[in-house]
Amino acid sequence: MDPSRVLAEMKAVGLEATEFGPQGWLPSAPVARAETLQGFGLAAVGAFVPVVLHDPDHDPLPAVSLELDSFQAAGGDVLVLAANSGLAGYDERPVLDELGWATMFANLDRLAELAASRGIKATLHPHVGTMVEKRDEVLRVLAGSQIPLCLDTGHLLIGGTDPVELVAAYAGRINHVHAKDVRVDLAKRVQAGELTYTEAVREGIYVPLGEGDVNFGAIVAALDAVGFDGWYVLEQDTILAAEPTDEGPVKDVRSSIRYLRGLATA
Repeated sequence: MDPSRVLAEMKAVGLEATEFGPQGWLPSAPVARAETLQGFGLAAVGAFVPVVLHDPDHDPLPAVSLELDSFQAAGGDVLVLAANSGLAGYDERPVLDELGWATMFANLDRLAELAASRGIKATLHPHVGTMVEKRDEVLRVLAGSQIPLCLDTGHLLIGGTDPVELVAAYAGRINHVHAKDVRVDLAKRVQAGELTYTEAVREGIYVPLGEGDVNFGAIVAALDAVGFDGWYVLEQDTILAAEPTDEGPVKDVRSSIRYLRGLATA
C-alpha cells in the first residue's frame, strides 16, 4: 500500500511514531525518509532489517551500516534485526550447522556493538521463516550471544515459544516489543505443517489485541516489574486486495488501541 495512505491513517488513529517498514517502502535516502515521516507528523522508532547472519562468506556490517545512516537523519533509536534465511519469503528455511550458529552469534554481537557506537539499540527479532524461529533457537541465541530480544508476541507464539513464559524467565533481555495477538488454533496448524505462514496470515491468524490467545496483560505487567522503558510497537498484519477500498486494518488497529489504553489505566 502507498506510504501516503498508510502514514495518514496512522496519524488519524492517534499513533505518534512508526518503524520505517520493509526496505524500499519509504525512500531509501535518509533525508527523504525523514521528510516523509515529518510530513505526516510522525516520529521514528527505528527499522526492521532482515540480514543474513549465518553465512561465513557474507559480512552483514556494510548493509546494516547504511541502514543506520537513516537513523541520523530521520531519528529512531532501535535497530530490529532478523536472521534472514537467504531464501525468498518466510515459508521455508535452511538448517544451520555449528559453524552457521557460531557465525550468527558473532555477527549479532558485532552488529549490536556497531549500533551502540552510533547511539542505537540493537535487538533480535525471532521471526517465522528466519533462522531464529522456534523455541530452542530462541533459547540458543539467549545463551550464545549478548544481543537483547524483540518480543514479538505473535511470531514467538507461532514459532512455539510462549511469550508470557519467555518474559517471566528473560525479562531483562527484552528491549523492544512488537505487539500482536494470535489465534492459537491457526498457529498450531502452522506448527504442524498444515498451513504455510502466508496462508495463515491470509486466513486471519492475527487479530486485534485482546481478541486472540496472547495474554498481553501479563506481558506488560512482567515488563513493568523490571522497569522496561522501550517501545511497544503495534503491528496489525493482514493480507488485502491490491487496491483495497475499505478501511483495511484501520478498524482492527482502533480496537487494539482501545485495548492498550485499557491496560494502561487498569
